[in-house]
Amino acid sequence: MSTIARIQSKLESSERRYIENICPINGEVIGKIPISTPEEVEAAVAKARRAQSSWRSLSVKQRADYILKVRDAFVERREWVLDTIRKDTGKTRSDAFLADVFTVVDSTTYFCKRAPKILSSTQIPLHFFKTKKSYLVYEPLGVVGVITPWNFPTAFLSDVVLALLAGNTVILKPSEVTPLIGEMTAELFASAKLPDGVFQVVHGDGSTGAALVKSNVDKIVFTGSVRTGKLIYQELGRKDRFTPVALELGGKDPMIVLEDADIERAADAAVWGAMVNSGQMCSSVERVYVMQPVAKQFIDLVVEKTKSLRQGTQDGPNVDVGAIIFPRQMEIIDGHVKDALSKGARVLAGGERNSDLLPGNYYRPTVLSEVDHSMKIMTEETFGPVLPIMIVKNEEEAIKLANDSVYGLTAMVWSKNLDRAKKIADRLEAGTVAINDCSAGGFGFCEAPWSGVKESGFGIVHSEEGLKSFCRAKHIIVDRGLMKREFYWFPNSEKSYNLLSTIFNVLFARGGKKLGSMFGKKE
Repeated sequence: MSTIARIQSKLESSERRYIENICPINGEVIGKIPISTPEEVEAAVAKARRAQSSWRSLSVKQRADYILKVRDAFVERREWVLDTIRKDTGKTRSDAFLADVFTVVDSTTYFCKRAPKILSSTQIPLHFFKTKKSYLVYEPLGVVGVITPWNFPTAFLSDVVLALLAGNTVILKPSEVTPLIGEMTAELFASAKLPDGVFQVVHGDGSTGAALVKSNVDKIVFTGSVRTGKLIYQELGRKDRFTPVALELGGKDPMIVLEDADIERAADAAVWGAMVNSGQMCSSVERVYVMQPVAKQFIDLVVEKTKSLRQGTQDGPNVDVGAIIFPRQMEIIDGHVKDALSKGARVLAGGERNSDLLPGNYYRPTVLSEVDHSMKIMTEETFGPVLPIMIVKNEEEAIKLANDSVYGLTAMVWSKNLDRAKKIADRLEAGTVAINDCSAGGFGFCEAPWSGVKESGFGIVHSEEGLKSFCRAKHIIVDRGLMKREFYWFPNSEKSYNLLSTIFNVLFARGGKKLGSMFGKKE
């Protein structure tokens, strides 16, 4: 009996645990997903290991052809995909379409087209050893474990796509909050008929994720909370070999509005950046610092635009703000708002659950003023449709407050003076800074690296660098073999030492500039 068959037999004779899937739109149970045991995770990794050698032997173009079939399935079945995302997350149809369908289809198309060139061998010209050739080749790491979040359960499939293109096999562990989307993803990949074991899905809670981290995978990519990210990092440090990790964690993203900003555009961006996906985004606008001279104008516009937002359960493109994906997040949002109010903050819009009108997990789009850094709403990740606005005296105060955070994912600066805005951007502690734009949309830029600093994590996704992060860069040196021996090889001698000294003087000592420039030294 095979290992997998023995595991299945054991499971049939024991009590299976399940994830109960609850729709945040109306609170109804929409399904039960069996939780993968540690033994099943181990078996999946072993299967992926066996499949990896044949998968890596394919050309990048051949691997891309398989993955493009997955993209085609997303395109052809997008209405079913959208329906599934809405049931599992409570997103509006527009949020689901933009972030979870358009983004993954666009990034898959982009990288499948460009990966063959990006991963081709690269020659490295040597400035001194002219008889030698030097180049890099990119080899897959092996088996990659990808743990995706509940707020964007398909958008982060871009990590899966890059890992597969690089020649790795992948084990996907979706969030236990959105397991239905994990099942949907497995079905879409199965329709592309990838070789058996190349892509697998394991379901479960923290115990399943821990089993994947503890297994012998060759890289872990995790998107989620800082707390879990730290636990993963600690666990990988206890393993008997180094395992690369990419951590995309939380954010408390600041927006600075200077007195010369386009206030109308800045207000539109602030409302969209705070409320899109019901604020459940690590790059949401989580706090605003606005200059005193334009504060009233800016706040009035933000409140007006926020009050006009449409929140509801109905399906269709005419709803702006959807549900909070699961009840525990509702408690965090409500707790942050109540903490702010108890310390003197003022509600200008919203400020409470919308449970009197809507049956599921809904929090009214909220604007707060008179806030400060003694409040959780300004220092801890809220992850909800709440926009706290603080009035500041000058840009120095704004920069200081913006950097007063354990997080550093994204930040925004608004000014018509681009030179001034760029200088401020240089001083902000963040992985991405947007000028006169909302950084919440920056994740969709395939060409640009996405990463954080401080407790927002490390490691790069997206971009050429992100694709190469799923590879080992192997350096190969080729000598033409024209000389019997190199002059610096054994045995050492006075002649070889004097030759080395002469070369050094020609290249670097005074008077050797002209000849030194022939070897790459700039005058």
